[in-house]
Amino acid sequence: QVHVVESGGGSVQPGESLKLSCAVSARGLTVGELGWYRQVPGKQRELAAKIGRDGLTLYDESVKGRFTISRDNARNTVDLQMNSLKPEDTAVYYCHAEVIGAFVYEHWGRGTQVTVSS
Repeated sequence: QVHVVESGGGSVQPGESLKLSCAVSARGLTVGELGWYRQVPGKQRELAAKIGRDGLTLYDESVKGRFTISRDNARNTVDLQMNSLKPEDTAVYYCHAEVIGAFVYEHWGRGTQVTVSS
């Protein structure tokens, strides 16, 4: 059983920072791409940032220059450093992990709330 557990959400004011962390327990399997997605009520879940096992990153245009994604392959963790937060960053943030076995399996965490409000 693969577990994906997020931490680090909370409430901040505009311009402040938060760091999200995610740990993947993959039972010896290889963890591939890791990503952070976000969702607001009534809208589809959308990509914020993702990172390959080789460190290659992709950011949504709305977070470029403000968010930084990083990973530790030895620990199977991924972090999202969020700076200069805006009210429109308010969402539930989900960690996504690809776990490579006989096939590539997708796993999601339960999500962590990020609220940016003055």
